[in-house]
Formats: sequence, structure tokens, C-alpha cells
Amino acid sequence: MIALPSRPDLDLAALVRTIPDFPKPGILFRDITTLISDAAGFSESVRRLSERASVYRPDLIVAVEARGFLFGAAMASAMGLGLVPVRKAGKLPGVTVGVDYELEYGTDRLELHEGAVAQGHRVVLVDDLLATGGTILAAAELMRNVGAEVAAAMFVIELPDLGGSKRLSAAGLACETLIAFDGD
Repeated sequence: MIALPSRPDLDLAALVRTIPDFPKPGILFRDITTLISDAAGFSESVRRLSERASVYRPDLIVAVEARGFLFGAAMASAMGLGLVPVRKAGKLPGVTVGVDYELEYGTDRLELHEGAVAQGHRVVLVDDLLATGGTILAAAELMRNVGAEVAAAMFVIELPDLGGSKRLSAAGLACETLIAFDGD
């Protein structure tokens, strides 16, 4: 395992660009592309997430499409673990298992390859952003449906005003985030 350099003094929030009125008026979009294009910022994000995830002793990192793949893959590599991608319906070529979940207006589906996660595997879920928590709750349900133990969910950014961490907590899911942005 390669040890990532530690930069505990680095302000990760300062590396996240805020774009007003995207994708619609009144929304403040938190753009991680400026964080991941900064070598020290990306490395420190992965180091901090990996450090927090290691406490949960996972067997696998499970990353949620699509920006979760960026952090999940780097974490899995840094921690010497395998990575399992959870994708939107129809994106995986093999036989899949999935779960449907409710969106604000309609439904969506998450899938993974059948057999990618074995019964009893202890997993940490990873995504870039926690808003309402619906997607990560669906991913946790999918993991439990295949017999995995969901140890925790990790995020780079949380939007606390949208209540995601409260929903995860109410569902019994441990949640870790690096940065919180209020609705300012």
C-alpha cells in the first residue's frame, strides 16, 4: 500500500468551485472538478476518506456512479482493496442485480454485476456528494439484498440543508463527510 502525503492544513472547501444558478436558477452547484484537478487537494481528499474508511474495516469499496468512481477507485487503491461499481440501469454488460428507488419525480434503478459482492462482505459506500441521501440509501439496500454488511457511507461534500445525513442516520447507516456547505 502506498502512503499518501498528509496535508491536514489544506482547506479542501476552498478548492471546490461554486457555480450559481446551475442547473437552474437558485441552485448553488458545488463543482468538484477544481478539487480533483488540484493534485494536493485530490490526494488529501483520498487520504482523509481512506483514513476514515479504514476504521470500518471494509473488505471492499463500493462506489456509486459516476463521480463516486473517482474517489472510490483512488481509495480502493490506497487501501489495498477491490472496487465494485454501482451503476445506473443498463450500463453493465453482464448479468446484474438491482434495486429501484424513488426520485422526486419518478423512479430510477441502481445495479451491480451479480456475484461482485459476496454474502458477508463488509463494504464502505463512496460518493462525491450527499444531498437528500436517496441514491446512497438505494445503494445500501442493494448491498444488503446481496448479503453484504454496509459499514458506512463516505462523501467528499455534504449539503446539510437537504437532510441526507439525517436520513442515513435514521436508517442506521454511519455517514462520514469531509466538507459541509450550507445553502448560502
